[in-house]
Parts: sequence; structure tokens; C-alpha cells
Amino acid sequence: MRILVIEDEKKVAKFIKRGLEEESYSVDVAHDGETGFHFAKTEPYDLLIIDWMIPKKDGLEVVKALREKKISTPILILTAKTSVEDRVLGLDSGADDYLTKPFSFEELFSRVDRKSTRLNSS
Repeated sequence: MRILVIEDEKKVAKFIKRGLEEESYSVDVAHDGETGFHFAKTEPYDLLIIDWMIPKKDGLEVVKALREKKISTPILILTAKTSVEDRVLGLDSGADDYLTKPFSFEELFSRVDRKSTRLNSS
């Protein structure tokens, strides 16, 4: 399974990348929304993990733009925004899942693993 992580906090991105690679996932990282959007629309990914608050193009803009381009890759929003309104806005923008920071890697992996299981059973 190939995953794109769009996360501007380099330590967080490195933590996610290392943890997922240890579970045998292939992981690419982009540190801003413009680069991440370009990767997501030009490369085949099985899952996108997108931080909401990233430079150049925020995560929700990326999600909306991908959905407008009919890119249906599953998207997990990973953000410090924790209100119910924010979660609803994130999901209504086209994201498939929403996880708030701080998070445990076990919970992130469980959500990624569920997406992987669904893809492998298709």
C-alpha cells in the first residue's frame, strides 16, 4: 500500500513515515499543500494523510481540489482542530476519516490498516 503524508511539521511527518514503513507501507511525504496536491493528482496512492493547517494550500483546500478532480483516494485528515464543527467541516470537505493531534500511533495504524484491509478485499 502506498501512502502520501502531507504534513508541515517535519518531526511529525518523520514519525508517521517511520512508523508506517516499519509496518511495510510505502510512504512519501510533502511538507506543503501545493506539493502534496501535485503528488496526489499525479501519482497513484492508496491513502492520503493530510494535515489541515499546512502552508501554501491548507489541507481542506487540498481535499476539495482533489475531489473536484474526481480523485477518490481515501483521505484521513490529521489535525490539531478538535471541535465537532471542525470534524464535520473536514468530513464534509470530502475526507473519509478525521484524527486529532496529539494521536497515538496505534490509533493511526488501526485507521490505516482498516483502509488497507478494505482495499485488499476489493
